[in-house]
Amino acid sequence: MPTFSAPDGTRLAYRVTGDGDPLVCLPGGPADSRYLTDLGGLSAHRQLIIADLRGTGRSAIPDDTSTYRCDHLVEDVEALRAHLALPRMDLLGHSAGTNIATQYAARYPENVGKLALIGPSPRAVGIAVSARTRRELALLRDHEPWFPQAFAALEAIAGGTGGDWEAVAPFFWGRWDAAARHLHAAGRPENAEAVALFAAEGAFDPQSTRAALAALQAPVLLLTGEFDVNSPPRSAAEFAALFPDARLVVQPGAGHYPWVDDADRFVAAAVAFLG
Repeated sequence: MPTFSAPDGTRLAYRVTGDGDPLVCLPGGPADSRYLTDLGGLSAHRQLIIADLRGTGRSAIPDDTSTYRCDHLVEDVEALRAHLALPRMDLLGHSAGTNIATQYAARYPENVGKLALIGPSPRAVGIAVSARTRRELALLRDHEPWFPQAFAALEAIAGGTGGDWEAVAPFFWGRWDAAARHLHAAGRPENAEAVALFAAEGAFDPQSTRAALAALQAPVLLLTGEFDVNSPPRSAAEFAALFPDARLVVQPGAGHYPWVDDADRFVAAAVAFLG
C-alpha cells in the first residue's frame, strides 16, 4: 500500500482501486478500511482512494494518541490531498468517517469538489439521534428471525442497563446473511484506544461547524438506508437541511452498509451524484 506522512510525521497508508476521477474515501469506526471493499462496484466509475485512519489498517500508531481525536484527523485528510496533488477533491465518508469529512468541508471548503456522506453521523453538527427514533426503525424488522434477541439487546442499551452490542448487529444490515456477517467481522474496530479517543472532549464544535457548512458551495449527498438505526432517515434529513446544496437519498431495504445490501442501487445513486 502507498503511504504518506501526516503533519506530525505519522506514516499513514491508503489503497487505490478502480479507474476514473479520484474519490477520496474515509472509513468509519475508526476501523480497518477493508470493510469498504470497492463500495459495491463504485470503483468501475471512479478511482477510489481509500484511507486507513491513523492507528488502523496499515497506518502507523501515532506517538501522541490524543491525535486520534476527530478534529485532528481532519489534518490527515488535508495531508493526503496535498500528497495526491489534488487542487480540489471529491470526498466520501461513511459512518463515523462522515464526522471527519464534515469537519474537513467546514475547515477547507475551497478544497472540496463534491461531498458524499454515507450513513451520515451527525455528531459533528450536534444532532442527537433519539432512542425513540432508533426503536421505531428497529420495530420495522419485527418479522426477522433474529429480531427478539436483537431487540432485547437494543432496549437494554437504550435503557442504560448494559446490553450486547454484538446482538444488535443485524439491525445494521438490510439482510443479515453470510456476506453481512463476514463484513461485520472485517469492519470490527481493533484499536480500542482510537475508538475511545475519536470523540474525546474538544473533538466537535457543532456551532462553528454549522456556520461554516451554511456557506459551503460544494454539492452534498447524504445517503442512508431505510432501516439504518445508526443514521436514521429522519436525522439525515435534519442534517441535510444544514447545507445550501444537499440531496438526501434514502435507499429502500438498506441498513448502515447500503453498498452491501443493494450494490446496484447504491452505485446508481452515487454515480448520479458524483458523475
